[in-house]
Amino acid sequence: MGRGEAGLSAAQMLYPLMQCTDVFFLRADVCQLGVDQRKVNMLARDYCDAAGRKKGKPIILSHHMLYGLKAGQAKMSKSDPDSAIFMEDSTADVRRKIRGAYCPRTADAAVARDAEMQLAADDLKNPCLDYVRHVVFAAPGATFAAGGATFASADAVRDAFVGGALSEADLKDGLADAVDALLAPVRAHFERDARAAALLARVRA
Repeated sequence: MGRGEAGLSAAQMLYPLMQCTDVFFLRADVCQLGVDQRKVNMLARDYCDAAGRKKGKPIILSHHMLYGLKAGQAKMSKSDPDSAIFMEDSTADVRRKIRGAYCPRTADAAVARDAEMQLAADDLKNPCLDYVRHVVFAAPGATFAAGGATFASADAVRDAFVGGALSEADLKDGLADAVDALLAPVRAHFERDARAAALLARVRA
């Protein structure tokens, strides 16, 4: 969507219509999807206006999309396992991915910007700070420990990092510890529950 009509294939024209159809077949009153699906969701609302449907017009809640861990990734890529942290990742996976993540201290003009993928302005596009804000501080009352300091807000972490008080290595180590702690109960569930372990094996196969 948003491309020149002359260059669209039949699949590119029909797929958004199929996505909109899902909304109505599910009879969804509220449609919660990532901001990357906002155009399709608005197409569903536009259809209701054009068709005179007063009932069944969905309310759209567009959610923030976590940045991919590599430079220029507006969101994770399914074809690149290193672009995100997954629920079943091991401690070693978490540390490797975060230590190798793109982590700019200043805005990089060379990195692609996609304003349509953002709900709030963010010039840094730093996936480590994004995880701190939207994963670590998602829980009420959460704190973040890194570099010998404890932070009470994502803004405080960003300010310390951008200002040089918090090093990239300390930020990443603290983030790896925090994310790994969140995943620990999930790993335990898949290790202890035979049915869950079997389902995970099928997904991975």
